[in-house]
Amino acid sequence: MKTLCLDFGNTRLKYALFQDETIAAAEALPDDADDTLAALLDRHAPDRAILSSVIRHNPGVDTLLAKACRYHRLSHETRIAFSVAVGKPETMGADRLALASAAVRFFPNRNNLVIGLGSAITYNFINAFHQFLGGGISPGMEMRFRSLHEHTALLPLVQKDWNFPLIGYDTRTNILSGVVLGMAGEIDGIIRAYDERYTDLNIVLTGGDNGYFAGLLKSRIFADPDFLFKGLYALSETNDPS
Repeated sequence: MKTLCLDFGNTRLKYALFQDETIAAAEALPDDADDTLAALLDRHAPDRAILSSVIRHNPGVDTLLAKACRYHRLSHETRIAFSVAVGKPETMGADRLALASAAVRFFPNRNNLVIGLGSAITYNFINAFHQFLGGGISPGMEMRFRSLHEHTALLPLVQKDWNFPLIGYDTRTNILSGVVLGMAGEIDGIIRAYDERYTDLNIVLTGGDNGYFAGLLKSRIFADPDFLFKGLYALSETNDPS
């Protein structure tokens, strides 16, 4: 069984192809044009596909996927293995649905805080009773760099770089130190707040930069860059078990 899992985020469009439960291929897509998706489907010929999208993507994507295989697009109507104890479940992002699904599948009956590092940092809390209670959202790294540049007169737009000192020696390294170490301090602080309230707390860090931040954090965490894709696969199983 080949399952195509697509994640359309604010910054990147990505996919992972599962052969049964194992990731066989994964890469970023240049765009969501019809030709791009058609080539992807021709190359992998999936039996089923699932899409998590937090953008206004090309509607042709849904049409192509539905014609090529058994297709499911995440929404508030998706069948899930947990309950959503938030005021408006229809506003819960598709990416957060996938992260919560992965937490329940791989760390069942535990208090899970899943931290997604993307355009935004999302803090997603699923308790030991498999209830998604919510969490928090704060600006991601690129957003912080852009904000400093766009909301000041003279600060430059800095690109991420993991080689910087604690004490910046010029404008660029001051920004790098402030943004990256500031994010690490924020994440550690939020983990501590959850840890003080909940026992048996499991922390999962995921997203493109998780490997770098894992080394900066003082908290003990489980780092998995593919956690969202694993959640999408779990949801594909729930919504198309054949």
